[in-house]
Amino acid sequence: MSPVRHNSTLRMTQLAILTAIVGVLSYFGGFIKIGGLASISLTLVPVVLGAALLGPRAGAWLGAVSGAVFFLTADAAFWLNLSVFGTILTVMVKGTLAGLAAGLLYRLFAKRNMLLALLTAAAVCPIVNTGIFLLGCLTFFLDAVKEMANAADSSVFAFLIVVFVGLNFVFELLLNLLLVPALQRIIAVVAPRTRK
Repeated sequence: MSPVRHNSTLRMTQLAILTAIVGVLSYFGGFIKIGGLASISLTLVPVVLGAALLGPRAGAWLGAVSGAVFFLTADAAFWLNLSVFGTILTVMVKGTLAGLAAGLLYRLFAKRNMLLALLTAAAVCPIVNTGIFLLGCLTFFLDAVKEMANAADSSVFAFLIVVFVGLNFVFELLLNLLLVPALQRIIAVVAPRTRK
């Protein structure tokens, strides 16, 4: 097999494995909640790894897969009941752009400092994911959020931050920052041996 074809096959295999991991974590991660209604997105770690190893398009693909699998979870019914269009747009855009942003920032910093590139990608992924989720809430679900905030005797902003984001964002950010560099080191050690 030629080196180019081997490299292409290896990349496709890596993307397929990461896609499967993202699918499983997206589905089962929906059952894990810390506070609020928002689930912890365990998929962000393989999304960042895919973006770093395979590029921004792979990161976007993995983020989109994560979004698509969300519609198979119990959480989807709640959001789809509020707005089908708003839910589909918010979920798909937040996942895709989170993966794309991680890949672009990794690529920007990787030539200067690998650890800085990984940490930047690991941080930006949950920031973009959560930021677009909040924009989606304000754009498509504001009436429902206002009702829930009033019932909780809270402001809309406080309700969004405490109930919908809360500890979930902090957990996702810390998980990414802790695991991505460690997993990257493992891959860097194992990958050259598998190419021989």
